[in-house]
Amino acid sequence: MINLFVRQTQGLKRLDPSPATLPDDCIWVDLLEPSPDEERMIEQALAIDVPTREEMKESEASSRLYEEHGALFMTATVATKLDTDLPESTQVTFILAKNRLVTNRYVDPLPFRRFIAYAERHPATCTSAPVVLAGLIESVINRIADVLERVGTDLDALSAEIFAPPRKRRAAARNFRLVLDRIGQSGDLTSKARESLVSLGRMLAFVQQSLLIPLDRDTKDRFRSLSRDVLALSDHSSFLGNKTTFLLEATLGMINIDQNNIIKIFSVVTVFMLPPSVIVGWFGMNFQHLPWLSTTHGPLIALG
Repeated sequence: MINLFVRQTQGLKRLDPSPATLPDDCIWVDLLEPSPDEERMIEQALAIDVPTREEMKESEASSRLYEEHGALFMTATVATKLDTDLPESTQVTFILAKNRLVTNRYVDPLPFRRFIAYAERHPATCTSAPVVLAGLIESVINRIADVLERVGTDLDALSAEIFAPPRKRRAAARNFRLVLDRIGQSGDLTSKARESLVSLGRMLAFVQQSLLIPLDRDTKDRFRSLSRDVLALSDHSSFLGNKTTFLLEATLGMINIDQNNIIKIFSVVTVFMLPPSVIVGWFGMNFQHLPWLSTTHGPLIALG
């Protein structure tokens, strides 16, 4: 599917239905799960080679940023499905060519939908293709920041439950399987977010260093601000990753303590059962002459 967006006085507008040819005033071409025919149409209109889904996945991190035929090609890793139990990392390609932004994606993440809804009411977010690119990256970064804030809150709650005094400890905290599941989910979210931040950081540096696409001063300052945000969030994600590791080790330590207490109980029971075991072993031997063997009260004496 091809979504074509043009700039108007009230903001960004989607052309519905999309015309068969690319309009001159089109500022953003959004390819969402495009068919081969749709890819070929955009390639012929802009004289570029749009990477396929397989090429986006197979590209190494070092070869996802390049210049070709007067256009910038940037493939970034974006974390998706962050509100589910199975977050994913997917690749999204951004292309700056002939004063247009082309995005090629096979998922519909929440930051894209939020940016489109916001840009439709704010003309300042769609003055040029680089500005639209900055808005999309900012929306992705804000989404990651929200997720990291949520992860931090969950880790604080887990820490309070794990290290609470025994009398105040909740029953859920004693279910270490549940605790391990929650720690694992937080660690997975942090890992996906950090991977996306690293990719976006490299992409922002590439845009700022490139001389192929001219950027005005305000756009350059905005990209620099986004780079600082990515750096700050990367540091925060590293902190959350270390905290996740600490809570995981603490939970495993609590499990070991509980196991040791159980083994201690079995050890005490074994000590109490040792004398009866000796007596049973003694009277269970097949000897003919044993004390109290023929005595009427012999079994009672042995039991006592």
